Amino acid sequence: MSATRLATLDLREMKRKKEKITMITAYDYPTAELVDEAGVETILVGDSLGMVVLGYADTLSVTLDEMIHHGKAVVRGSKRAFVIMDMPFLTYQVNSEEALRNAGRVIQQTGAQGVKLEGGIEIAEAVRKITQAGIPLVGHLGLTPQSAGQLGGFKVQGRDVQAARKMIEDALVLEEAGAFMLVLECVPWQLAQVITQKLSIPVIGIGAGKYCDGQVLVYHDVMGLYTGKRPKFVQQFADARREMLRGVNSYLEAVRKVAFPGEEHTFTMPAEVLAQITS
Repeated sequence: MSATRLATLDLREMKRKKEKITMITAYDYPTAELVDEAGVETILVGDSLGMVVLGYADTLSVTLDEMIHHGKAVVRGSKRAFVIMDMPFLTYQVNSEEALRNAGRVIQQTGAQGVKLEGGIEIAEAVRKITQAGIPLVGHLGLTPQSAGQLGGFKVQGRDVQAARKMIEDALVLEEAGAFMLVLECVPWQLAQVITQKLSIPVIGIGAGKYCDGQVLVYHDVMGLYTGKRPKFVQQFADARREMLRGVNSYLEAVRKVAFPGEEHTFTMPAEVLAQITS
């Protein structure tokens, strides 16, 4: 496998060839190293970091400094994947100049290859400003977590005619403004199919059906690291939590029974040195 990072042109070519693009989140060095080794094309350092890793109630509390801190680790841990950084809440909505300044800081300080912004026509000016500066940008429509309160909660978006037409319009505006990729979250598969066919840029789905150009899921959902109710669009592909829990329990038991550490895990000193310090 080549160690050269994938570029936007590579991802566009995958869409042209109808090759599915894989995307998964990562928030630290070992996870990035693992998914990169597995061959994922794109890694998203999502602001889901707040809920998944930092224990916040939502994504709104995540700061730019926190995103940069974790983004640096992900870039260091990956070699081939195209790394995309979420721009957190209020780092791009105020005005386009501030959006460019913050996006530039993210790219400069993390070494990531692109940024992702939520929203449609209302952020078009910021998208244009950022992409004209040479920063690859991913759009995000449908269920946009930073705006979940305004959208009425975590619900499927674009089910009626007006909302569906607005989403199609927003998608076309984002492409025209310079976005090289689009994420669609929690939208009917039929609408996602229409948008994917209308755009020349890759469309990545999460809860948007199989007709998108690729799919994205949160790493912790894929690996089964959390208990409780999963969103309908999530499929668990491993039970890593059970295996990790088994490992921790085995360690605790070994320590308590003085089965660990064994001789093979310990160091020794010459008998004459021991004699001198104990006499």
